[in-house]
Amino acid sequence: MSRLACVAKPSLSMKPTGWFQVAWSDEIAVGEVHRMKYFDTDMVAWRAESGMVTVMDAYCEHLGAHLGYGGTVVGEVIQCPFHGWQWNNEGRNVCIPYQDRPNRGRRIPTYPTVERNSSVYLWYDTAGREPYFDVPDIFGDFGDDSTAADYYPQARLYRTQLELHPQYVLENGVDFAHFKFVHQTPIVPLFTRHDFDEPVSYVDFTITFEGDEGQIIDDINSGVEAINGGLGVAVTKSWGMVDNRTISAVTPVDENTSDVRFMVYIGRVPGDDSPKAEAKAQAFGQAVIDQFAADIEIWQHQRYTHRPGLAAAEFDGFTAIRKWANQFYQPDHQGEPQSVSQ
Repeated sequence: MSRLACVAKPSLSMKPTGWFQVAWSDEIAVGEVHRMKYFDTDMVAWRAESGMVTVMDAYCEHLGAHLGYGGTVVGEVIQCPFHGWQWNNEGRNVCIPYQDRPNRGRRIPTYPTVERNSSVYLWYDTAGREPYFDVPDIFGDFGDDSTAADYYPQARLYRTQLELHPQYVLENGVDFAHFKFVHQTPIVPLFTRHDFDEPVSYVDFTITFEGDEGQIIDDINSGVEAINGGLGVAVTKSWGMVDNRTISAVTPVDENTSDVRFMVYIGRVPGDDSPKAEAKAQAFGQAVIDQFAADIEIWQHQRYTHRPGLAAAEFDGFTAIRKWANQFYQPDHQGEPQSVSQ
């Protein structure tokens, strides 16, 4: 029996609305066709000569050839390997090589696509609605003047088809108690902001990874700001410690599993481009990845509990984030109501 045959289907829908990462930009060169499967759907991403990336369902609407196996990019269109039919970035047939007009009645489903922070995101919505919020920008959305040039290239983690749901990762953002036990912080962090009024939400907290339990939270001068773009993408900025920013992205593959991507940017020290500084940044970036991997070890074996028995101090945070998360599920895809109890 296969491993997946034994997996219990998550009680939360694996088809929430929102932006989800499907690739890194450097995985799709000009003229390349990239195969993938998300939301139980075979897809391809391809980059036109102009540099534009298109994400669409994988099968040609003529006789069903898979465009990811032999399909080619010709200028601004993708050409089917079977009979040469060509499809544009809207999924419309623009050329049948042995006929003087295209088939205007057929269209391959395509997805709104954004490239940001060296990543490719698609918009997914079972109701077919257009995007109504933006993908967070790790540099543009924190209100400072930082750019990618101020940071070393991304350090990355990529895990495929893990038995977890995107909401597990987002709920981590209000779970103050886990930091001491999973990440060995000397004291429990203090959350200073929970803003769940819009599809893009904000969580800030004071935290340190150094020192001992003799500290008090009022003495800590470091913390994290987080921006959650729906359930699929979260970006963070650290302050008062080594300058680092992260992007976590969790994308459902099928009814049981998700792909997890995690990116870390470590800030350059102005005026110091030495190999020693770069090596130090690489080591710190790996340490941040290791901390995230410790969370993954929990999530991939977690059972989602709709009515958890929470400590009193946990109640407000989990109530807020679960109420916020409900908006991303269509009524016919939601599963059991999400509630919490003390």
